[in-house]
Amino acid sequence: MTIPVISAAVAAALIILQQFLMITVGMHRFKAGVGVGVGNDKHLERKVRRHGNLTENSALFVATLALAELLGASRTIVLFFGVVFVLARISHAAGFSALAGSHVGEKGSKAFPTLRALGAFGTFFTGVGLGLFLAFTLVTA
Repeated sequence: MTIPVISAAVAAALIILQQFLMITVGMHRFKAGVGVGVGNDKHLERKVRRHGNLTENSALFVATLALAELLGASRTIVLFFGVVFVLARISHAAGFSALAGSHVGEKGSKAFPTLRALGAFGTFFTGVGLGLFLAFTLVTA
């Protein structure tokens, strides 16, 4: 059996990003005096959302990527899906780095909503693409 080293590298990058986003939530909670929830704090809400969204998407993606790698997908295909997904998640987190990226109508650079959208679409397309690739691999095996 081949060890899924590319999937492991993707998981390593994502867990580092996840922990960075988590600590920003914790520090904001401490500073704002908010234990649970967001306490009508838009900045805390934004940080919680970017942390949560990464959590929602990453685990299943990494598991699926590892399955594809274990089933013998080419390194190029696994690397492509992994790198694009990580870049999409970084883009999404960067888009959520300002209220302009997370709350419609907030003033600020248009770069933030653009980064958020690129991240969301990148996540969507890599997830669907990887799922279809894995299904095709299983059907043709």
